[in-house]
Amino acid sequence: MSIVLETERLILRRWEESDVESLYEYAKDPDVGPIAGWPPHQSIEESREVIRNVFSGEEAYAICLKTDRRAIGAIELMLNGHTDITEKEDECELGYWIGKPFWGQGLVPEAAKELLRRAFEDLGMKKVWCGYYEGNSKSRRVQEKCGFRYQRTEKNVDVPLLHEKRTDYINLLTKEEWERGRKQ
Repeated sequence: MSIVLETERLILRRWEESDVESLYEYAKDPDVGPIAGWPPHQSIEESREVIRNVFSGEEAYAICLKTDRRAIGAIELMLNGHTDITEKEDECELGYWIGKPFWGQGLVPEAAKELLRRAFEDLGMKKVWCGYYEGNSKSRRVQEKCGFRYQRTEKNVDVPLLHEKRTDYINLLTKEEWERGRKQ
């Protein structure tokens, strides 16, 4: 049974092979992937492989506008075994990106807040981790809007898909902090 999550403007649903053209359209943009640690997609076939092998996680969702349900980005709770940040069963990592035409509209924070609700209420998580590479101010801003707090800086982190090293900033949101933030 496939989970579909809904927010005011968005549908978060499983990736489907029929999303391949949309994925390629946004993931081939050199301003999108590299800042998040992955190279621009080079072909429709590469995007198809990503849908099959990368966006296949238990909690991986396509970010879609309600108006047309077309995939415009990706968001995922990476559960134990799919993240390097934690090995605990009741902790996970949040990751996301969105196509450049949709930057600055508050769509990723909207999607992230729904996935955080899912993490804490439906999946029983105690902590959700999230990171961004140095220079990715948009990702940092999403995390601030969602209530994440700075935990640590990791220098010379391998970015295997780009064959380089970067500085990574790691942030955390606990269930208690999330619950307090919702009451404000």
